[in-house]
Amino acid sequence: MKKEINVFDYSNEIMKALQSGVLLTTKVGDKVNTMTISWGTLGVKWGNPIFTVFVRENRFTKQQLDKNPEFTINVPLGDFNKNILGICGTKSGSTTDKISELNLSLESPNIISVPGIKELPLTLECKIIYKQKQDENAISEEIKNKSYPQDVESSYHGANRDFHTIYYGEIVNAYIIE
Repeated sequence: MKKEINVFDYSNEIMKALQSGVLLTTKVGDKVNTMTISWGTLGVKWGNPIFTVFVRENRFTKQQLDKNPEFTINVPLGDFNKNILGICGTKSGSTTDKISELNLSLESPNIISVPGIKELPLTLECKIIYKQKQDENAISEEIKNKSYPQDVESSYHGANRDFHTIYYGEIVNAYIIE
C-alpha cells in the first residue's frame, strides 16, 4: 500500500537523509540496480518539482540512466538496516545483484518503469528532463583536488577521478510505501 504525499511536505526529511545516503534506483529490461548517493538536490525547475542527481561517468548506474531515463529515489524513514547503504555504495551493479544480495523488497511503480524499495519507503518517481556532463574547467581547484583526485582509480567508491553527469529528474509521483 502507498500513501501519496506532497514531496515538499517531506523536504526536510529528504535533505537530512541525503547527508547520510539515499538510494537511486534504475531499471533496464529486467535488471533493477540501486546505488547509494549523497549528492543531490530537491527543488523546482521550469515549474516542475525536481530531484537532481550527480552520477560519476564510470558508474553502472550512468549506463542504466542513459538507456532508461527514469529513476526512483528511495529515502529511509525511521529505523532501517544501514548495511543497505554500505553495500549499495561500495558494490557495482555490473557485477553484483544488490537487490537479491540484500533481499530488498521491490514495490511496483505507479507511473514510471522503475520500482521503489520498501525498506527505504519514501519514494520519488522521476523522469529525466535534462542532463549535462560537468565542465571540469568550471570547477575550482580546491573542489577538484578534494572530490576528483586524478591519482585514484575510477572504480573506487569514494572520491575518484571521474567527473559527474547531472540528471534533472522531474518528480512525477511521490509516496510512502506502507
